[in-house]
This record gives sequence, C-alpha cells and structure tokens, in this order.
Amino acid sequence: MAGLMTDYNFYAGYLRFAANKTERETPEITEMMAELERIAEILESGNSFIVKDRKLRLTARALAGVAGFLQQHILPEVIAAENEIGEAQTRWVIDTSMEVMANLMAHAETTKDGENFTVNLPPAL
Repeated sequence: MAGLMTDYNFYAGYLRFAANKTERETPEITEMMAELERIAEILESGNSFIVKDRKLRLTARALAGVAGFLQQHILPEVIAAENEIGEAQTRWVIDTSMEVMANLMAHAETTKDGENFTVNLPPAL
C-alpha cells in the first residue's frame, strides 16, 4: 500500500473527509461532493488534475467549502491539541483550496466558462 501513496494523500483524505461530512441536500451539493471525491482519487497518484469547463465554478465552490469547514471546525481542534503536523497540513489544505478556488473562478470569468483548467498543486508538506 505504501507504494501507492503520494505526497498528496493527506489532501485527498481531507477532501474525502469533507465530502463525507456534507449532507447531500441538493443535486448541486451532490455534484460538488462527487467532484471532491473525483479529485481525491486523482491526487492519490499525482499532483495535478483537470477541471472541466462546465464544472469550474462548482468545483471552486466545493473547494471553498472545504476550506471554510476546516477553518471553522478542524483547525481550532488541531491547534488546541498542539498537533503541529496536523496544524501545518490543515493550514496547507485551507490555503491551497482557497488558491485553487480563486484560480478556477478567475479562469471561469476570463474564458466565459469555455475552457478546461489544469490545476497544478504547490509542493506538498
């Protein structure tokens, strides 16, 4: 199993965790969580993924939701537990998710939702 791990497995884990904690109250939320799970699967074997043109804004909202959830609910617990590695990973996931969200939204605006976007993640921790 260790041979299958990538430096981004922790990010994939956070995305899956957020997707699993989210109630599928609307078709849009269901689609957003499916996109998070799709990205998580890709990140288990690499550091980049493509977001389809029609999913740019949806994926951006999903990643912003992950960041917000972690910032509100997980980061305070990790800090309180004095878990330095967990805190560093959580902050990386929050920052990276927000950066990708901003890039997706900017791309959606400049291309009028007409082009796919390749996300290349920054170096993992």
